[in-house]
Amino acid sequence: MITTIVWIAAALLLVAVYLSWTAGRLDRLHARIDAARAALDAQLLRRASVAQEVATSGVLDPAASIVLYQAAHDARQAEEDQREVAESELSQALRAVFADAAQLEAVRAAPGGEATAEELGAAVRRVPMARRFHNDAVRAARALRRHRKVRWFRLAGHAPFPLAFEMDDEPPAMLADRSGSVGESH
Repeated sequence: MITTIVWIAAALLLVAVYLSWTAGRLDRLHARIDAARAALDAQLLRRASVAQEVATSGVLDPAASIVLYQAAHDARQAEEDQREVAESELSQALRAVFADAAQLEAVRAAPGGEATAEELGAAVRRVPMARRFHNDAVRAARALRRHRKVRWFRLAGHAPFPLAFEMDDEPPAMLADRSGSVGESH
């Protein structure tokens, strides 16, 4: 009788330890999502800020400046439920403006323009990486939350179900090239 009780207590203890470990793992995944989202938000803000700086610098043609400025402004001011659309529109505006190599050359030719072009290039390259990191964390948390043990024992608590950040983040070909060799002459 006592042996049976000891075995039942040991089994319950093992189950409790396993559930506690799973809850801790889920908590760490949620913290990773929060950190990844903060990094993504920082990269999106950086991209929009640099795009606005380029748009207001006076080196682009007026139509391109207006399109780029408006898209960057909308991305910075978007409410959370419209953010993915606004960021996608900024990506499209960047591709449209910098589809013509002459626009990038105009930025580079301006005083301090080489540094601005490099900063914009770095910003548009970092957004897809930050988004991918965030979405990978979301995917891992969602996979764990789908397990029966997590649902049955409510190990996620009241944390909202994690959502991926879906947007068009393809950088302009002219800015995605790390070599920066498009039209440079030294």
